[in-house]
Amino acid sequence: MRVTTTIIACILLPGTLLFGQPKTLTLDQARQIALERNLNVAQAQNNVEAAQARVLAATGNYLPTLSALGAWHRSQTDVPVAGSYFDPNTLTFVTAGGRALSSRFITELNLDYTVFDGFAREGTMQQASSNSVASELTAARTRQTIAFDVEAGYLNVLRNEQLVRVSEENLKRDRRQLERITEANRVGSLSLADVYRQQSQVAQDELNVITAQNNFDKSKADLVALMGLDVAEEYNFVDPSLGTEISQAELEATLTQYKDFSQASRQALAQRPDYQAAAETFSATDAGVTSARSGYLPSVTANAGYSLNGETFSSMSDTKTLNWGINLRWNIFDGFGTNQALQTAQVERKNADLSLRQTERSINVEIKKAMLDLDAARKLYEVSQKGLVSATEDRKIAEERYNLGAGTLLDLLTANAGLVNAEANKINAVYNYITAKRNMEYVLGERKL
Repeated sequence: MRVTTTIIACILLPGTLLFGQPKTLTLDQARQIALERNLNVAQAQNNVEAAQARVLAATGNYLPTLSALGAWHRSQTDVPVAGSYFDPNTLTFVTAGGRALSSRFITELNLDYTVFDGFAREGTMQQASSNSVASELTAARTRQTIAFDVEAGYLNVLRNEQLVRVSEENLKRDRRQLERITEANRVGSLSLADVYRQQSQVAQDELNVITAQNNFDKSKADLVALMGLDVAEEYNFVDPSLGTEISQAELEATLTQYKDFSQASRQALAQRPDYQAAAETFSATDAGVTSARSGYLPSVTANAGYSLNGETFSSMSDTKTLNWGINLRWNIFDGFGTNQALQTAQVERKNADLSLRQTERSINVEIKKAMLDLDAARKLYEVSQKGLVSATEDRKIAEERYNLGAGTLLDLLTANAGLVNAEANKINAVYNYITAKRNMEYVLGERKL
């Protein structure tokens, strides 16, 4: 017996360790995981780092450049032999012509500094700084977008979970009703047609449960993928802070808070990172015009150098050279290259201005739609509450009448379908309202992540 128990434990233990219990995640946890693992967020952060590197390079234009050089040269010269003569100094005969070899060792240290370049480096610096700020703002909006997408996906999972529960409860209710009808048919108080009709309804309920469960599982898979987790693992999504009831005070407070379109528009333009990024992009293109115009102005550079050279390495210090100077360069005509660069920069500035205005228009449209969706969601929730109360009472009366023989099964099935629809409408209205409110906050750029 002990051996059998040990074998079973060895078989089940790896499966337990492999699969384990599904991890439960709240909305805040899901949002934080997505911000850490989502690929779009990672790409946006990489763009920020690249933009910061360009700022550092632009800063370097204000600093002098220092370079060092070390070289060795060897030359060989061949001259035809022209004869020989007696050198009285050395008392030897010297042959004129032949082959001459020479070597030279050189070391140099050069320092260059741009005094003035027609404001090109100032424009480059401003352009790089604006692009860097724009990339940071774009990354911030990306984080807001991912956070909202996770919230919407999380709420959709909870919605589908509730719809599964409604379908399952309806299936249980119809199965109990089928048992009562079958028993009543057995004793002869109900016809066989009622049994078949109820069996058909139970089969339809089973299909509804399967469909609802499939929608629930797919919404979980979408959320897990959005968070950057492995879809092969199981997760439960439970957040006690998200209730299924909305108080009237909450509805009225939201209506008061988001009723002024002009105020909402001003708030969004002041807070939305994507609008601010568009404004920084326009500033960058304006700085690009400054850089392009620098080609019409002269440039001034200063330089200094120090070098050593000699025929041998040990004799390099015998010859020392120190030089310095200032260069003035003015490109009088470059084949209209500067003109083309300037016109291109000006067109880019115009397009950036149009993009900024288009962003403002898009934000205003988003605000208007969000306000309409929020108002509709509030009204739908109020209507769904009334509809659920009526459908519950209608189903209760239909069931009592049918049990007393005063009503038909068709009336009961109709009332039951109305109750299921009312329950589903209430669930959809709750999560539609919560999603619409979160969307309003997202459109206004209220989230600081």
